[in-house]
Amino acid sequence: MLARIFTVGGYTLLSRITGFARDIMLAAILGAGPIADAFFVALRLPNHFRAIFAEGAFNAAFVPAYAHVSGKGGQDAAHLFADRIFTLLFASQVVLLVLAVVFMPQAMTILAPGFTDDPTQRHLAIELTRITFPYLLLITLVTLYGGMLNVMQRFASAAAASIFLNISMMATLALAAFFPSAGHAAAWGVLISGVLQYLLLAGDLQRHGGLPRFAPLRLDEDIRGFFRALGPATLGSMGTQVALFADTIIATFLPVGALSALYYADRLNQLPIGVIGIAIGTVLLPEMSRRMAANDHVGAMGAQRRAFLFTMLFSLPFVAAFLVVPDVIMRAMFARGAFTKADADIAAATLAAYAIALIPFVMIRSAVATFNSRKDTTTPMIAALTGIAVNVALKVMLMGSLAQIGLALGTAAGAWINLLLVIFFATRAGYLEFDRAFLVALGKFVVAGIVLAAALWATARYAALQFAGMTTLRDEATLGILIIVTLVVYCASILGLFGKSWLRNLVRPR
Repeated sequence: MLARIFTVGGYTLLSRITGFARDIMLAAILGAGPIADAFFVALRLPNHFRAIFAEGAFNAAFVPAYAHVSGKGGQDAAHLFADRIFTLLFASQVVLLVLAVVFMPQAMTILAPGFTDDPTQRHLAIELTRITFPYLLLITLVTLYGGMLNVMQRFASAAAASIFLNISMMATLALAAFFPSAGHAAAWGVLISGVLQYLLLAGDLQRHGGLPRFAPLRLDEDIRGFFRALGPATLGSMGTQVALFADTIIATFLPVGALSALYYADRLNQLPIGVIGIAIGTVLLPEMSRRMAANDHVGAMGAQRRAFLFTMLFSLPFVAAFLVVPDVIMRAMFARGAFTKADADIAAATLAAYAIALIPFVMIRSAVATFNSRKDTTTPMIAALTGIAVNVALKVMLMGSLAQIGLALGTAAGAWINLLLVIFFATRAGYLEFDRAFLVALGKFVVAGIVLAAALWATARYAALQFAGMTTLRDEATLGILIIVTLVVYCASILGLFGKSWLRNLVRPR
């Protein structure tokens, strides 16, 4: 399990590193102006639908169902099931694509109403979104293929696929002079990356199991069970995306640059979410689904507790850094070219607000695995929609006084409510138990986080005095020192609080 987590996490980390290189180019070329805001709307729209229909709801319903069919009926039954799902998925995405392209002006009025007062920006957002939207069809098929490979315990290609998004966008941005605008270059990079990701996953699946084919539709029990799980999962994912849509809609009414501040803060926040939260959740779901199919409930619960501990172990340094030194991080990463230090400081405050809920952000995918592996997607939906209701209400309340920081705080509050409700429902149903050893470990993690936060705060203040005379690379040098301090202090704290035997047992349980 840990080896697979490191496989997914390693490729995801490489994706995030190339993603930062991409965002550095975006910040330097697009900055935080009207073209950047139009592009980020064009990028968010297919990504929202992808999260609803592909990575969010689809994975939650498909992976347990595919594992169950494979375990019960063998490979032939699993292939037939995948063929029918592929046929349905392809047809629905083609219809959605046609509707989106035709009715994009009407959709833009709803999704970015703040652009209505600026016809030029509105036209650009429509044009760019029509370029990026076919990416959704390609990435949906990538998600199907990735789910099949994950059940086969093959995680590498699906985890590595998103690297192509970053490479493709950097290539087109480097050739921006040949496009009508840098926004057009970035949008075409998104679409080209979808083709490359599809070819990678299709090639891997063709070699190790065969690609799904079009098949006559038949609503047998397996297909009906898939749709029973897909419906609530879609509603839950849709609710999450409604909250993100609210960010986009509200931010279009805020001063120019608010959308860009949200984007760059979210990009940094997504580093631990992707490398840790999604990596662990991606491995945990097929692991728990396999154990549940074999009626190994104790083993499934133990795997989930280990996933929680791994999540805490790896994510606490990010929580401490994003809360204590977000300004240094944001300036060192993005403050160059058209993206000024003032822009970076605004985005840094937004990052700190997101960091308040980084723990639930990274843990929620592992938390809902106990329900999804039992084909129960209704309970996570209830928790998600409750959190989203609080999320959106707080956004509306806080946007006037706190601008995009208020949007991030609303997101953070909703994330905590979502996680706490999922844990409450799981423990009440007997799916999850926290023993004394787990609670003691949780307390030690809190102490380690506080110690690290204090060390980062003191180091940042010391570096500010020492590097006050530097005119270039001051923030980059400070960030390098903070990374070294993080490694030394956090590793020493974990070893001192837990000991080598606890860590050894976490990696290789008896």
